[in-house]
Amino acid sequence: MIEILNPTLLTRARDTGALVADILQTVKSRSTIGTNLLDIDRWAKDMIVEAGATSCYVDYAPSFGRGPFGHYICTAVNDAVLHGRPYDYPLADGDLLTLDLAVSLGGVAADAAISFIVGDTRPPESVALISATERALAAGIAAAGPGARIGDIAHAIGTVLTTAGYSINTEFGGHGIGSTMHQDPHVPNTGRPGRGYTLRPGLLLALEPWVMADTARLVTDADGWTLRSATGCRTAHSEHTIAITDDGAEILTMPKQGPA
Repeated sequence: MIEILNPTLLTRARDTGALVADILQTVKSRSTIGTNLLDIDRWAKDMIVEAGATSCYVDYAPSFGRGPFGHYICTAVNDAVLHGRPYDYPLADGDLLTLDLAVSLGGVAADAAISFIVGDTRPPESVALISATERALAAGIAAAGPGARIGDIAHAIGTVLTTAGYSINTEFGGHGIGSTMHQDPHVPNTGRPGRGYTLRPGLLLALEPWVMADTARLVTDADGWTLRSATGCRTAHSEHTIAITDDGAEILTMPKQGPA
């Protein structure tokens, strides 16, 4: 199903996107050495409930998971990259943490992810991974607009990632979003320009480039959810929900600018 939002629903989508961005930035600011992943999940739950929103994850039970997910936020550490299920783990200096959050507010969902390094140690490989996904996300957004095609976005993302030296896994990528978290069209992280669905104003897309340092192969944890690099290498993941507008693309999950 592909949804095209009317102006009323687009306003609600902006509210949802702002909430997702606020929760992610708040949790990031609290995530320090010694922070437990289960505390992060609890913080996310409290903020979602306080806002009158609904988690897209707690009851999420797709065919590829061992559902339901049962938590409010995805917490992927180091070699984990997608669907990281929170567990009893205190963060250490230099850990690469990815937070992925999707909520629904007013009947419209938004989805975003950020990767960052905990503490003061800055492993160069981790810095490079995060930078590549952020640049790829920016390129994908720049390629989006009315009349563009899904392949244009996929090509822009994939060009950045491959130029940076990373191989691309095509099992999971971006997606349409609206009244539910995952919808058509699928947005792969590599592709050919000029191909695929033509973008229209009112369409929401969650774009999410992710990479692993030295492999494109994933393995699944015993929890049935957490996806890790097959080699144990580090990973990174960046995501925004965007709305296609008459003029281009509007980022709905952009954090507010303010003092550091």
